Amino acid sequence: MPAVLDDISTEILHLKKKIGATILAHYYQEGEIQELADITGDSLKLAREATKVDTPVIVFCGVLFMAETAKMLNPAKKVLLPDLKAGCSLVDSCPPEKLHRYQEMLRENGRKFQTVTYINSSAAVKALSDWVVTSGNAEEVVRKIPESDEILFVPDKHLGRYLSEVTGRKMILWDGSCMVHEIFSVHDLVRMKKLHPTAQTIAHPECPKNILEHADFIGGTEAMIKFVGAYKEPVEFIVATEPNMMWQLESRFKHHKYLPVPGITCACNKCPHMALNTLEKIRDCMLTGGPEIHWQPEFDRAKEVLAKSLLNPPAAAKVQPQGD
Repeated sequence: MPAVLDDISTEILHLKKKIGATILAHYYQEGEIQELADITGDSLKLAREATKVDTPVIVFCGVLFMAETAKMLNPAKKVLLPDLKAGCSLVDSCPPEKLHRYQEMLRENGRKFQTVTYINSSAAVKALSDWVVTSGNAEEVVRKIPESDEILFVPDKHLGRYLSEVTGRKMILWDGSCMVHEIFSVHDLVRMKKLHPTAQTIAHPECPKNILEHADFIGGTEAMIKFVGAYKEPVEFIVATEPNMMWQLESRFKHHKYLPVPGITCACNKCPHMALNTLEKIRDCMLTGGPEIHWQPEFDRAKEVLAKSLLNPPAAAKVQPQGD
C-alpha cells in the first residue's frame, strides 16, 4: 500500500477509536477498505451483523441501500456512508411509484400474489413488499410461500429467473438487472474455460442465463467462499462477479488461483457505485460525522419486512400479502 494510503489507514483506525465506530464493508469494496473493516460480508451477513453492533457509530462501506438497511435494523446507531452517491443500478430500475401502480393493476385483475424483493432496492420499495431477500436466503423464502399465491419478484430479473428454475415456482419478473453482472461476456468466458479446462467456474445468480449455463457453481458471495474453501488442494477458479471479491478469496485461500471473467469492454468491470467509497472519504466522514443516514417515514414499514425476512426467516409462510 502506498505510504499516503497507509497514513490514511492509520488515521482511520485512530478515528474509529475516538468516535466509537464499527466499520462494515461489503465484499465488493476495494481490498484496502476490506482490510480495515471490523466485519466484511455480503448483504445478508452485513444486515445481521449490523443488529449486533454495540458502538455508537456504524461506518458502512457499501452502497446507500445497505447503509439504510443497517439504520433500519439498528435505529439507535449513527450510520455513516462515505459517499451518498453510492447507489445501485438495481435500485434505480424499480421506482416505488411504478411498482405500486403495477401491484394495483395486478390486484384489480384479481391476482393473488406476494411481492418478494431483492435487498438491492430502495426503502420505499421494501415498504411495498411482503418479503425482502438476499442471494443467500432467497431460495429458502421462495420455497415457503404458499403455492396458492403468485410471486412478483423485483427488481432483478436474472436472480428471479434463476430462483424460478431452482424452486420450480413460476414468477412475475420485474425487468431490472445489475449493470456489473450484466456486462460479462459469454464469449470471453467460453474462451477462458478452453484455456483453463480444469478450472472451476463460479458465478453470481445476478448474472444472465448465458453466463450461468457455463458455471460449475452458482451462488452469492458467501456461498462462493464456502465452495472455494472446500477445496484443500490448489485449484483454478474462474470468477463471474464483481472483481473485488477476488481480494476476499485470495486473502482467505491463497493456495488457489483466481481468474476474473472479462466484461464486454474490459476485464475491470468493477461496480462504479461501490468504487465511490475511498479511504479518504471514510476518514472524512468520521471526521465530520456525515453523510449520515437519517430515519425516513418509509423506514417503519420497511424495517418490519426486513426483520421478518432476514432476522426471522419464515418457518412457514403465513403472512398475508400486503393490501389483500
